[in-house]
Amino acid sequence: MTQLASALQADGLVCLVGAGGKKTTIYALAAQADRAIVTATVRIPIFDPHVADVVVTEDPIGELMLRETWPLGLVPEQEFEDRYAGYDPDTVTDLARAHDGPVFVKADGARMREFKAPAANEPQIPETADTVIPVASAHIVGEPLDEELVHRPERVAALTGVDVGSDVTPEMVGTVLAHPDGGLRGVPHDTTAIPLINKVDDEEDEQVARKIAEATLEQADRSVVPRVVLARMADAELVDALE
Repeated sequence: MTQLASALQADGLVCLVGAGGKKTTIYALAAQADRAIVTATVRIPIFDPHVADVVVTEDPIGELMLRETWPLGLVPEQEFEDRYAGYDPDTVTDLARAHDGPVFVKADGARMREFKAPAANEPQIPETADTVIPVASAHIVGEPLDEELVHRPERVAALTGVDVGSDVTPEMVGTVLAHPDGGLRGVPHDTTAIPLINKVDDEEDEQVARKIAEATLEQADRSVVPRVVLARMADAELVDALE
């Protein structure tokens, strides 16, 4: 396992939620892993260029037994021209149990935003998930809390006690990542959550990301959140892991 994968505890059934680099993280981790599967419990954009093969099938376990090219994408149908559908969480549980490598799962949507808080019907995380990685972008700090860069800004406002349109602070991002109705929403009992601050592209971003990480660790249930990872996932590069 690479240093990045180890910091993110990216082994077994790994679900990614949040915004600001979810899919990039999935593809980077899958490329570094041995015998990785990429799938989803929600819609996922066409991702064929990021894996060795994508198989559209209602029988993912049957197809798994026939494949020897990795990373392998498994999805139930192409729902739209630019989107695959996702499996139900129980199917992903069965798939992970049948596989001897990591299974990386996109478990919510964010419409390409930098930051989000979940709605009542998300995320879709299997009860047997080993690790959940809530993602946020360091680039959101200093930007206004509105729909241009934030998915569901009204939910972020409700969790942080600020007004929509306010400038996003590191403390706001940390509050959402650590909140049981934010980044930790739907994390099963006994599952580890490793928040990821992505897009740490320079020293200024790193200073911001460290403030986010500190705020997250101050507020999170430390039995669930052992560390926060700072990374530049476009380059699959670990910056630091704060505990």
